[in-house]
Amino acid sequence: MATKIRLKRLGGKHDPHFRIVVMDSRTRRDGPAIEELGHYDPTKNPPVVEIDHERAKHWLHVGAQPSDTVRSLLARQGILADLAQARRSASASGAKNAPSEPQGENS
Repeated sequence: MATKIRLKRLGGKHDPHFRIVVMDSRTRRDGPAIEELGHYDPTKNPPVVEIDHERAKHWLHVGAQPSDTVRSLLARQGILADLAQARRSASASGAKNAPSEPQGENS
């Protein structure tokens, strides 16, 4: 199943509020969500963004693709930077543990 992290619109006319949700990519915008990660209220000054960082990192790690708007919200919250740093440190530690030369019968 291809999952997306995107916005689900709530609120009334001229009063938008959004939930940040994980959904199947084929689901309609306001359809059933797999999980709710937080909410976004663009009408406040400054806009209110609350995201469960651990669950967002989990879904990004397992391959959920954020929409453009959600990607910018995640970047503002520092979640994408944390994820990139974790990947860099994991790849660096993996490179240290890997043998420098393949071991075989060439000795």
